[in-house]
Amino acid sequence: MPYRLPHLHKPGPQGAIRIGCAGWGLSSAVSASFPHDGTHLERYAHVLTCVEINSSFYKPHREQTYARWAESVPESFRFSVKLPKAITHDARLVDTESLLDEFLQAAGQLGDKLGCWLVQLPPSLPFDHDVAETFFKVLRARTTLPIAFEAREHGWFTTHAAALLKAHHIAYVDADPIPDECEIKHRADTSLVYVRLHGSPELYKSSYDYTYLDDLARTLNNRAKKTPEVWCIFDNTAESHAQPNALHLMERLRIHHKV
Repeated sequence: MPYRLPHLHKPGPQGAIRIGCAGWGLSSAVSASFPHDGTHLERYAHVLTCVEINSSFYKPHREQTYARWAESVPESFRFSVKLPKAITHDARLVDTESLLDEFLQAAGQLGDKLGCWLVQLPPSLPFDHDVAETFFKVLRARTTLPIAFEAREHGWFTTHAAALLKAHHIAYVDADPIPDECEIKHRADTSLVYVRLHGSPELYKSSYDYTYLDDLARTLNNRAKKTPEVWCIFDNTAESHAQPNALHLMERLRIHHKV
């Protein structure tokens, strides 16, 4: 039987916990856990509770495409959308107004299904207060949605940088593996928890063992007691481990929910 855990699709007495993957393509190894009819997205969205649109990083999608995706999923399902590399990697956060307008107009067609934005920076981009503050002001002038911020250079994890993120209501991504010297020592915005699991020790390839996932379930439950929105995205997709890991984590959360 396919998994279906309705309590994970809506907030309960604690914050919502959303479990998903970076993309919704279904591998044959997990197909029996999903409904047999419908598109990959329709089938995926009846089991998992969110998805990260990672393809938006590489290429723009039409407004009609985002609208079609929104129509394909249950009311309680949510998308996070990754900002284009044209903004984060090519422009390096500078003079991004027109790029943001075009991207946000298209992705905004997800409507109420749009849960949050993901901003991932290149490891080569250091923290510059003026650049960061200008970009955050430009972005926040255009959206009030939660923002998950994945920096990969140590300067973004100082007290000063964390305070700037917090001032603009931007949360750090809790990433695994953690780049060198990029541990989160000072929390920024705490209204969103966004866990992003890339696979460890082999990036994008390694599966997470059951002990890790069981511990993660307890951690997510604890974070949800203090945080309105908790997201966990599996990005270890290269060898199709993301979906089995996500399904196991959902099952562990169901067990914890009973206790």
